[in-house]
Order: sequence, then C-alpha cells, then structure tokens
Amino acid sequence: MEVEVDEKDLRSAGAELLTDGRRGLRISVWEIESRNRSILTSLALQQWEQNLQTCHLPEMIFGESCLVLKHVGSGTKIHFNAFDALAGWKQEGLPPVEVPAAAKWKFRSKPFQQVILDYDYTFTTPYCGSETVELDADKRESGEISGGSSGLHWEDCEEQLDVAALALKEPILFYDEVVLYEDELADNGVSLLTVKVRVMPSSWFLLLRFWLRVDGVLMRLRDTRMHCVFDESANPVILRERCWREGTFQALSANGYPTDSASYSDPSIISQRLPVIMHQTQKLRVPGNL
Repeated sequence: MEVEVDEKDLRSAGAELLTDGRRGLRISVWEIESRNRSILTSLALQQWEQNLQTCHLPEMIFGESCLVLKHVGSGTKIHFNAFDALAGWKQEGLPPVEVPAAAKWKFRSKPFQQVILDYDYTFTTPYCGSETVELDADKRESGEISGGSSGLHWEDCEEQLDVAALALKEPILFYDEVVLYEDELADNGVSLLTVKVRVMPSSWFLLLRFWLRVDGVLMRLRDTRMHCVFDESANPVILRERCWREGTFQALSANGYPTDSASYSDPSIISQRLPVIMHQTQKLRVPGNL
C-alpha cells in the first residue's frame, strides 16, 4: 500500500520527513523509521545460526529490516527485528506440528541428508517487540543513568484500544509494512512475521502479526497492536494489546466453515473465526526527558 503524503498535511501536523535516505518522519516527540532490506546472505545466515544455537531457520530472513519508534527526549526505543523474534521462537520451543506431509519434509532443507523434524518448524514466536534506551554520549559519560537497564515496565491494565479514534478519517502521514521473516513450509502453508505502522496527525498505530497456516491442519494468529496518542505530556503512554488465536481445520470444518486453503489466505478475514487463546492489554508510560 503506497501512501502519498501531502506536504500541507505534514506541515499542519508539525511533522517532517527524515533525510539522508532514511524512510520515516519526525512528529511530536517521536522519530519513526522503517527499513526494508534484502534477505540474509549465506555468511550472515551462518552467523545467525551460531548466535541462536540452531541449524533451523526460516527460508527468508530479512535480517537488516526493522521498524524503530524512538522517543527523542528520553532515548526510549520501541523496535522490531527478526533476530529478537527468532530468539523468542527458540526460547518458547513449541513441539512440532504433526502434518501428513512430514515424510517429505525431512528433505526440505538438506536434500541429501535426513532431517528429523524435532523442532518447531513453524517458527511461531511470542515476540511482541523490543525496548531499549539510547543515551547520548554526554549522559553516558556522566553516569547519570546506567546503560545496562532500560528501566521500562509494561503494566497490565483494563484500558482498551480506542477503535473509534483509529477509525477517524485522518490524513496518513506515513505508512509502511516490514517483513521480518517468511517460510512457505515446503509448499504446505505459510509462516510469516510482519509489522505495519501508520502515523496520523493525532497518533501512531502499529500491528505486529505472526501468521501461520499449515494446510489441512492448523492456523495460528498472534497479533500485537500498539497505539500512542500525541499530547503535550512529557511522559506519553503506549497502549499494547496482544491477542493470540488458534484453530484446527477440523474444528473450523465442524463449525461449517470451508477448509480449502484459498479461503484462508488472508488472516484478517478469518481472524474472527479462530478461537482466542490469550488476550492481554498493557500500557507503558515512557520516561520523561533524561
């Protein structure tokens, strides 16, 4: 989805596009940048395997791609990248999904070697983003704040995302979608992790989505939504909603839904048909200027 930004809308919102070939903008107290890069080289892939202590990784990893939202005053960064997401996959360590095509899959990555599917080949991750605090050189040298801890804390809350506010017809000042990794599961489905961001004059909103479809067997959707309203506060609040949905083709068929793969190519369409297995809402009050 290409978004043409009107210069008048940018000026009216007090925003400006990033320079030096960077894609993104500055607005309110935020600097928002997205990077879409090519897949990892074979040499970089070997390094990732070593660092993650695994020889199993998705077919396509966009290791240099990322989305970064930085609170300029405090240096607080909310960012999304493939390495941290795969570290979450490795730590969660779900058992492999049983599939009818498993006998063929043992040759999926190394045709001349038998590969035992004793790991989560769907690359399902609990990842919901990364947070760090970047201090400028003067503050690091003065020792005002320890660089070893971000000091950020998400707390559970009863608040919900303001769907009505997000539905308002506001100009879109910036939009991008970043693919972090993807695997076609040996032509038996899809495993895909993406993050989308939308910036309006009043707020920014993002959706981090892990989408899994193992044809004839299972569908899994793990969504993380974040919303931050621009105001005059030195401590903006980010609301985060996490929702995990999951269901089998068999259960959907029993409820009268079609089970052909074509009916489930778009996770947005079928999301309401999948049972919710986890829902959580949290908020983060970003520290003031450090």
